[in-house]
Amino acid sequence: MPQANKPLAVFITGASSGLGAALARHYGQRGAVLGLCGRRGEALERTAAGLNAHCFIAEVRDAGAMQAAAAEFIEKAGVPDIVIGCAGISVGALTEEADDLPVFQAVMDANVMGLVHTFHPFIAPMRQAGRGVLCGIASVAGVRGLPGGGAYSASKAAARVYLEALRLELKASGIRVVTVSPGYIETPMTRVNPYPMPFRMTAAAAAAKVARLIEKRRAESIIPWQMAVVAGFMRCMPRALYDRLFEKAPRKPRGLPT
Repeated sequence: MPQANKPLAVFITGASSGLGAALARHYGQRGAVLGLCGRRGEALERTAAGLNAHCFIAEVRDAGAMQAAAAEFIEKAGVPDIVIGCAGISVGALTEEADDLPVFQAVMDANVMGLVHTFHPFIAPMRQAGRGVLCGIASVAGVRGLPGGGAYSASKAAARVYLEALRLELKASGIRVVTVSPGYIETPMTRVNPYPMPFRMTAAAAAAKVARLIEKRRAESIIPWQMAVVAGFMRCMPRALYDRLFEKAPRKPRGLPT
């Protein structure tokens, strides 16, 4: 994947914590030069400690900030071999609550437009180089709508469809698009969930699985495999049965994302 005698170059958003930080450690410990993007500078520096990393304090909802970060990383490390859109917001929201309207906007902007803003500035250089992987982190929550999680489910469903379209658009360019939809991962986002989380993975285990899928250029995957089986059943479940089983499902706490 990298050019001869050059280390792998990997740009990761959401690298302040959770899966993004775990991916940074996974690639960094294997000698990659990293571009780490996040909103929290101190947390980003902790992730980067001991790694060959360039840190960018930027918000994925800000297209200009992402373009500036991409340009600086390319100047310092060259065209990346891998770009991973890992930043996202997961929070409960209800359409009937006026206070949740900005929450819906923030979730959609981060989880959908954040991917667009992350990938856009890298596509032209990657196309010119004729190589590269764009990996978007979606979620098994995007398979069907979850009560109390309409914003998150909708955003991740939209992310999956967007990434599918992007994969087809770039297929002839040499750029590969990889979509990974994890189940539950032990991160600050899931720590507040007031319900059981079956097949939960550590962030390090999830990062290793994502990296393997990127290496294989797997177009779309759900991890772990047990959750892929569950998602398959959910997709096929008749609407009436799905409604009966999930209408009273436990809900993620509401609140403005921080």
